[in-house]
Amino acid sequence: MKKYTNRGLKLTRSGFGDGLLEAAIENGRIVALTADLRDSLHMDAFADRFPERFVECGIAESNMIGVAAGLAIAGKIPFAGSFAEFISGRVYDQIRQEIALGQANVKIAASHAGLSAGEDGATHQAMEDVALMRALPGMVVLNPCDYTQTKAATLAAARYDGPVYLRFGRPVVPDFTPEDQEFEIGKALVLEEGRDVTLLATGHLVWEALEACRILEEKGVEAEVIDVATIKPLDKQTILSSLRKTGAAVVAEEHNLSGGLGELIAGLVVRTNPVPMEFVNGGDAFGQSGTAEELMSWAGLDAGHIVRAAEKVMSRRK
Repeated sequence: MKKYTNRGLKLTRSGFGDGLLEAAIENGRIVALTADLRDSLHMDAFADRFPERFVECGIAESNMIGVAAGLAIAGKIPFAGSFAEFISGRVYDQIRQEIALGQANVKIAASHAGLSAGEDGATHQAMEDVALMRALPGMVVLNPCDYTQTKAATLAAARYDGPVYLRFGRPVVPDFTPEDQEFEIGKALVLEEGRDVTLLATGHLVWEALEACRILEEKGVEAEVIDVATIKPLDKQTILSSLRKTGAAVVAEEHNLSGGLGELIAGLVVRTNPVPMEFVNGGDAFGQSGTAEELMSWAGLDAGHIVRAAEKVMSRRK
């Protein structure tokens, strides 16, 4: 155990900004657009380096998506960035009609996702965005867990031909995934191997799942931890292989119950290899104002709740 250690707290949105700049140096077709959130999404380095490839659209996400779709038709690879709540819910019709329907090569950069948007409150907290995006045919949905993985996912999104929804958060979180990683779209990663229960997590909850794994080990439980950084397309093979071994699963995510990763995996499991499951998520509720730490604790999105869910699901296993 303890294969993964915290190298320090870093911003996932900083990983996006650094990945975007590196991708743009690699490929001159990449352009960036934002809705008056250049600094918040750490797109400033890109804008300073490539001002002729940067478009400030103002607080007008619907228009920005239309501009991005047009740029894609013209052969560019646009990254359109805003807060997750505004670039999913506010512009869903434009994303469906102008990007998903024609499979335009547009990358939607969704920052400040989940409860960790913090003090801005429920109006700014995207807890339904995964449900919206994974419902769109052909839309890739990525939810990396730390700075390093977000940077790698941004580079992978830039190289992928088709629409991508790239989701990341606001606060600093532990940076622990390999610095030399190559992000593979559609691949879940087994971070810790175990035989007693499978902990499936995405985004900020991956580190909490690793912490839960350590706590469970002290109790004599061997938990397998899987980082589901690609929500769509789902890595069915890796997930089912683990569940055939452990026979019990916990799914943890910073998203509402409805339409999230938990329901997606439950649908897979019930069709193939039914096992008892428990879920750690935001339930059927909006968020509220508070610090990221306060809100994650309020919603039960932490290692302690993952441990209790694991103990509960193991007691249900036949």
